[in-house]
Amino acid sequence: MSLAAPTLSSDGPAQDPPSRRLCTDCGISRTTQPKRCAHACQFIQPDYPSLERVVHGSTPSAAPDESFFGSHIALWQARLRDPQPGAQWTGITTSLAQSLLEQGQVDAVLTVAPDAQDRWRPRAVMVTQPQDLAACRGMRMGYAPLLSLVEPALAQGLKRLAVIALPCQVYPLRALEASWRKEHGLESLFVIGTPCSDNTTTENFHQFLSLLSQRPQDIHYLEFRADYKVELREASGVTRTIPFLNLPLSRLPADFFPLTCRTCVDYTNRLADITVGYMGGRGDQWLIVRNARGQQILDLLKDRIELKPPTQAGRRAGPVRGFLANTLRAAGGLPLRRTPAWLKPLVNWLMPRFGPRGLEFARARVEMKAIESVVHLRREVPARVIHMVPEHVWNLVQPYGLHREEVTSRTSPVQEKACA
Repeated sequence: MSLAAPTLSSDGPAQDPPSRRLCTDCGISRTTQPKRCAHACQFIQPDYPSLERVVHGSTPSAAPDESFFGSHIALWQARLRDPQPGAQWTGITTSLAQSLLEQGQVDAVLTVAPDAQDRWRPRAVMVTQPQDLAACRGMRMGYAPLLSLVEPALAQGLKRLAVIALPCQVYPLRALEASWRKEHGLESLFVIGTPCSDNTTTENFHQFLSLLSQRPQDIHYLEFRADYKVELREASGVTRTIPFLNLPLSRLPADFFPLTCRTCVDYTNRLADITVGYMGGRGDQWLIVRNARGQQILDLLKDRIELKPPTQAGRRAGPVRGFLANTLRAAGGLPLRRTPAWLKPLVNWLMPRFGPRGLEFARARVEMKAIESVVHLRREVPARVIHMVPEHVWNLVQPYGLHREEVTSRTSPVQEKACA
């Protein structure tokens, strides 16, 4: 298999990244020029409007869905007609990348594969043969220095790249794209993005699995679904679902989700060419085609993919306000208000039927992540609020009583200096 691990030549990535509180180890700090993090990192001072103009040719308009999901030319509910074995859903993400390789539009795909010792641990890989992408199917939990492979790939003469990446990897990828074109000969770049919000370390994820099963080692598939359930599949072939309300989240440590993931300002991967997720899919996947390159990628699947307009139902305002109340309590160190045990069966029955669904579910999740980001930044690193929170996030939280002036006024020059 043509999977190259991110080890290793003198011009390759450094062994260890510097220790930073707000860092998901995208890989830039492991390169020969780690100081580029200062202007390329999503967690320092992101400039989404400028990069969106470069990537998409425009900035988001005042249209409601663009304020939630970023610039796009099409939204689709989608599934492959022939689901791929081992895929998280039907395999759209890796099939898009595989098609780019098969049709000779790229020389390599940078993505993640499972670690040889731990199926859940992501390992950054460079794939040059289409059939090898089958090994990259499925979900990983943890962090991998994916962008540390860009310059080694270019040095090998692989000048046309596709990258499958999370939002905190796509932002620095776009921030450095122009310099890679000028200084390293990058000729073309296709970016297939996936949404992300609640990543954690692989070790923490194993702890979570141990709370879900007496034999966590048998679980080989886990997915948070848009019907308010988590689906588990075991090696024995057993499949079971757990309603969100029944998850043992109260038994997890307070830092189970790192601060980076609690303060992410780009849930929908706004700078990708195409975003492949689930939130608006209502049981299928959900595609956000953002520009002509994204449409070009999608067109490669042609008759292999079923596309239909996404639908919506229910109202999000109540659940989002409830989430805000719980987030404020958690950020203040107070215990969450738990749903009484006797009420859980009723709520579990009601939410998939009357709660926000389809695009309304997606809008709810985007608003929740925006709220979470502002609340936790204000609580834990207030000096970062004025620099880290972009305009599109403020627009999302304002209807729920979180305003830029209230938050940034809490930041003093002393706090700014202490956080620098």
